[in-house]
Amino acid sequence: MEKIYNILNSCIEYLLVTIFGLLVVDVVWQVVSRYVVGQSSSFTEEFARFSLIWLTVLGAAYINGQKEGHLSMDFLLSKLSEEKRKNRQKVIQVFMALFALIIMIIGGGNLVYTTLRLGQTSSALHVPLGYVYAIVPICGFIIIFFSIYNIKKQNFL
Repeated sequence: MEKIYNILNSCIEYLLVTIFGLLVVDVVWQVVSRYVVGQSSSFTEEFARFSLIWLTVLGAAYINGQKEGHLSMDFLLSKLSEEKRKNRQKVIQVFMALFALIIMIIGGGNLVYTTLRLGQTSSALHVPLGYVYAIVPICGFIIIFFSIYNIKKQNFL
């Protein structure tokens, strides 16, 4: 499980860096084409929106796997005894996995299925919107994996 965790982390890190780099290039091109060329490109705004969606959702899944990097308010948690703290963290991980299952995988999967079935495409890039929204259920699976990994890593089971 540790090997899969490390490979998944590395892949997500490279993907996040790539998406962010493409987003920077896209926004710079949008500014250059608007003010230097005098005519803005039609696809840059839509690409920036889609890449921000992917960057946000994938980044949230990545941070879920990074226990020490996650923004949290642990003032009350630090006041608990070690056993109660582990139990509370286990409950939090279970709720995160349930959220990922119900909202991201089932709800997001339904959204992907519906948009693909209806044939909805983006106006400028002509990409099926189901492909854009597919990151939601994918990250739901990643969050569930990270939750299980975190529970096992902390010897909660």
